[in-house]
Amino acid sequence: MSDVKGPVSASPHPRRTRNALSVTGAGVVVGLLTGISLGVLWWALAPRVSIVVSDQGFRADDFQPQEYLASDIAFGALALIAGVFVTTGLVYMRREHLVATLGAALLAAVVGSLGMWFVGTQLGSVDLEQVSLPEPSVIEGPLEVHMPAIFLVWPLTAAVIITVLALSDFLATVRNPGQQSEPVSHQEPE
Repeated sequence: MSDVKGPVSASPHPRRTRNALSVTGAGVVVGLLTGISLGVLWWALAPRVSIVVSDQGFRADDFQPQEYLASDIAFGALALIAGVFVTTGLVYMRREHLVATLGAALLAAVVGSLGMWFVGTQLGSVDLEQVSLPEPSVIEGPLEVHMPAIFLVWPLTAAVIITVLALSDFLATVRNPGQQSEPVSHQEPE
């Protein structure tokens, strides 16, 4: 009689692999939660344009390109940081198939950027039509993204990271054609 209870594996730890759908789901959830959190941070950090409100309506206080630019730079910097960390986390989850990771990272980037924009603009909104003050006053204007291209910072960061990793994997297989590179696997402790 044999005392073998199951198939014997070559490694002491069984390999766990995640399918593409679970990585994509994790990417969307992490992207959304990160985007919401960064939307609050963007709202807290970004300067706003000063608006003069009077009985004749509202207008910008003066030409203020630094406020317009600073709010977009704050959005872009937060998106860049999020792109690096979220994409790195997704790559760690699923390095054995970078195409699925690229899709998950891009979905996370789109959902995260839109979540960050939505939360930041909602928290920083000002209904200028409803503001009525007895004398002309200067108030902070609404928080907005003025350069639409800034929405591409997070997705481009994700795409660059995945491209660099795919290129490094390709170059490793070209240098060692006889050896197949082992995908990064996650092993559970005994």
